[in-house]
Amino acid sequence: MKSEVFQIEGMSCAACARTVEKVSKKLDGVENASVNFATEKLTITFDPSKMKIDHLKKDIEKAGYKLVGEESAADKEKKKKEEIGALKRRFIISAVFTIPLLVVAMGPMIAEKLNVMPPGAIDPMVHPREFAVLQLLLVLPVMIVGRRYFTVGFKSLFRRSPNMDSLIAIGTSAAFLYSVVSVIKILQDNSYYHMYFESAGVILTLITLGKYFENVAKGKTSEAIKKLMGLAPKTANIMKDGREIKIPIDEVEVSDILVVKPGEKIPVDGEVIDGITSVDESMLTGESIPVEKSPGSKVVGASINKNGSIKYKATRVGKDTALSQIIKLVEEAQGSKAPIAKLADVIAGYFVPVVLLLGISSAVVWYVSGQSIVFAMTIFISVLVIACPCALGLATPTAIMVGTGKGAEYGVLIKSGGALEIAHKIQTVVFDKTGTITEGRPKVTDVVPLSAVEEDYLLQIAASAEKGSEHPLGEAIVKKAEEKNISLKKVDSFMAKPGYGIEAVLEGEQVLLGNGKFILSKKISLESLEAVWEKLSGEGKTPMYIVSNGKLIGIIAVADTVKENSKKAVQKLHSLGIEVVMITGDNKNTAQAISEQVGIDRVLAEVLPEDKANEVKKLQNENKKVAMVGDGINDAPALAQADVGIAIGSGTDVAMESADIVLMKSDLMDVVTAVDLSKKTIKNIKENLFWAFGYNSLGIPVAMGVLFIFGGPLLSPMIAALAMSFSSVSVLLNALRLKRFKPARN
Repeated sequence: MKSEVFQIEGMSCAACARTVEKVSKKLDGVENASVNFATEKLTITFDPSKMKIDHLKKDIEKAGYKLVGEESAADKEKKKKEEIGALKRRFIISAVFTIPLLVVAMGPMIAEKLNVMPPGAIDPMVHPREFAVLQLLLVLPVMIVGRRYFTVGFKSLFRRSPNMDSLIAIGTSAAFLYSVVSVIKILQDNSYYHMYFESAGVILTLITLGKYFENVAKGKTSEAIKKLMGLAPKTANIMKDGREIKIPIDEVEVSDILVVKPGEKIPVDGEVIDGITSVDESMLTGESIPVEKSPGSKVVGASINKNGSIKYKATRVGKDTALSQIIKLVEEAQGSKAPIAKLADVIAGYFVPVVLLLGISSAVVWYVSGQSIVFAMTIFISVLVIACPCALGLATPTAIMVGTGKGAEYGVLIKSGGALEIAHKIQTVVFDKTGTITEGRPKVTDVVPLSAVEEDYLLQIAASAEKGSEHPLGEAIVKKAEEKNISLKKVDSFMAKPGYGIEAVLEGEQVLLGNGKFILSKKISLESLEAVWEKLSGEGKTPMYIVSNGKLIGIIAVADTVKENSKKAVQKLHSLGIEVVMITGDNKNTAQAISEQVGIDRVLAEVLPEDKANEVKKLQNENKKVAMVGDGINDAPALAQADVGIAIGSGTDVAMESADIVLMKSDLMDVVTAVDLSKKTIKNIKENLFWAFGYNSLGIPVAMGVLFIFGGPLLSPMIAALAMSFSSVSVLLNALRLKRFKPARN
């Protein structure tokens, strides 16, 4: 099976998206097809041996739409600007003719209310022919510039897949044709007959204005993508034949040597080969503190070189860079559908035919009950115009676009609308311990010398002895000595005893470093430090006795320390009503000590990597929605098993298949951000759907004349057009409120 994404041109509402979906799914070899109305994209999964793209293209064109391949960002931006510009011009031309049309048509009525005589030229009782012809001449340019509504609307209607344009085309055509018949009668007998030209003109003008605002607002929902795309530099300085030359970024190849000076952006991903600097990677990780870089360090394209010149070798270019992968992830998420959108899609698919039926039947009922043809016509046009399903189609995708874009801004990459929706239902979060709750790198936590022994001396002896060791605990001791600028002694001999400790001779001094069994085997008493050992072990640390020339001189303890924000993140998750579970391969004592420091609810210790997925499954069997948070490598099966898999600390490897959400930083507060963003986005979607459904539920009965039955007013088609345009724009504006989202940090 192959999956591809195409742009669809010509869609005007959710009913259009539903039609394209149905046409695509009917083709032999298509497994799934999904259309996102907000992004105007078709995502289709198909068997290439059965279905050809040409067949898909033809069938979609038969349905009245156009299929184009994925366009470049610049082409998309250009096309969108042209579309917005065309809508603006159409509105201005329409308004120029509609305003005087409205003045001419409504003038006599306003004059009557004010008890004054209207100007002779627009007095239908004095000059009915001039009054009628003037309105006809003023409405024709509006009909011409708005002709797209008629061409698309009637085409869709004749193909038995009516859409929003069909409703507008039928409504305004009915008003126009009825008025033209009135004009013919007026010309024949010079008497006044009712006309609807102003309704047709105002409807088309207001719908065009609504479409203009809608497109402008839709453009704002994808600003996150534009910002990300704008981060990449356009050129790069590379070394060629010993000279530094500037080339377009598209021409950089893997293994090219690039030069970056202070203040410049790093063009592509790579590895430093010369120079020392600090790099601001906040655009990718949200982390404001610059990261130190030296030979061997990885650098990421679009990050900013702060204070030193470096040379580095390109390792990822073009679509393979971290930034390109992030953009791809965000685009895919914005184009995907959340399960909550399915209800709106199904309704939108049946909506237009039902509205047509309601419009015709309500007009017929009123006419049969004794009302005039003018009254019935008003009902028919109002029902058709007010009932456009645009707001329904925009309710979900616009909120998802803004929500996923906002997440990317803070280093939280949500890979699909489905993941975004499920995250708000999470009841249990399972954290892997090493590298997730803890740093994943052991550190010296305690240096406890016996009396008459200095702390620095104890550290010097231990670090000197461990210098030849490759054990992570030994590396932690050496690093601590380096941080304190302690000079190390020369090692005369060194021997490691796996599982016990090490023996070394340092400038003639015999040193032992290891666990209790190892030191006791050398007939050395541990009594003076046994209580300290027990205390440190109980805290989940790994203590080591140090002996010099046969005498016990102290203890050094090493532990995988808890990350700075782990405790705060767990507290925040608790405040959201979420249970927190820790899973680890460590022994129960160490795991329990870490869990007490952080405030974990449940500990699953001594779990093998291959059993983590089963533990997640057991939690799911308790009827809980479970999120798994891990490093995305050892935890891949568990991430895939969880309802939501969250990969943490994957700075440059963002396209992990096993995770639904990728966190760019190793900060557990971003798990809280992901859950909080999901809750706020789903709340926004529900608000949008409520207003969209509520608007149509109230608007259609009012247009059908329910209020008029109880002595209320009859809805004017012009007010119906204004209300319809406002409904779509209001849904978009509500979605844009998500742009104010900020992660909880306190």
